[in-house]
Amino acid sequence: MKFASVMGGIVMVIGSAFVLPAAAQEGRGDVVYVPTPQIVVDTMLEMAKVGPKDYLIDLGSGDGRIVVTAATRFGASGFGVDLDTYLLKLANQNAQKAGVTGKVHFVEENLFTTDLSRATVITSYLLPEMNLKLRPKLMSLKPGTRIVAHDYHLGEWDPEEQRELVVPEKKVGTPGISYVFSYVVPARVPGKWQSLVNIGGRETPMEFNLQQEFQEVEGRVEIRDRGVDLRGRILGERIRLVAGGRGGVPRHEFTGQIGDGSITGTVIIGEGASRQQAAWTAKQVQRGQLKRASDEQ
Repeated sequence: MKFASVMGGIVMVIGSAFVLPAAAQEGRGDVVYVPTPQIVVDTMLEMAKVGPKDYLIDLGSGDGRIVVTAATRFGASGFGVDLDTYLLKLANQNAQKAGVTGKVHFVEENLFTTDLSRATVITSYLLPEMNLKLRPKLMSLKPGTRIVAHDYHLGEWDPEEQRELVVPEKKVGTPGISYVFSYVVPARVPGKWQSLVNIGGRETPMEFNLQQEFQEVEGRVEIRDRGVDLRGRILGERIRLVAGGRGGVPRHEFTGQIGDGSITGTVIIGEGASRQQAAWTAKQVQRGQLKRASDEQ
């Protein structure tokens, strides 16, 4: 589908398979956009836990309501991108009326070429095809960056949270219902890692072979020359891995902070009164690729 522009709602192009809603507002030329309802804007920003230290970028900013609300209600700064000059003018006027021009601005730019590296929060209301095209760029952002999408998710990347809102005035997508999906960009850990853990005064070597698909991790860990399957999950720069618990190998729960080629945290071995806790550090000795190579950038 060809898009003439991307707005602060869903882009509608005359001649497409979408029916133009009566409640939509005109943009430039043959483009019609649907503003994000304010209750959805508020929910998106709350789910992203936006605060004064955040820098938010809205992809397809329309009349600017998401960026302006982030500044007025939560004290954040940032900018919106759009291709419609009328809407950009309107968004900047709305920022001026709200008294937040020192915090936010709006620029005419293609969202696929926009530099997102400064963002701590990304918001969007884009169609599924655009979300999938944008996903590799989002996955390459700094770990911990929060992403909130309205109505359409990011494909196989499971959201950390999903909400369904009743929005009677909404006429597109699922009429009367809005879906909001929130994500956190995970650090990348695929590859081989090595550890030396002091357990009860004894140094125990461990080697991890990790595979990663979005925030999900699986693989094996060699503990005292015995291989054990493991599974885990990453939230930003935090990782949790669980291995053992059967077959004569006690349960091992690893948690830590992911750095540049390192993980620092703790491991809990065993369960109940007999469990032990030890410091855990791991060093990456061989890098791997994400399971979905299309999301590598």
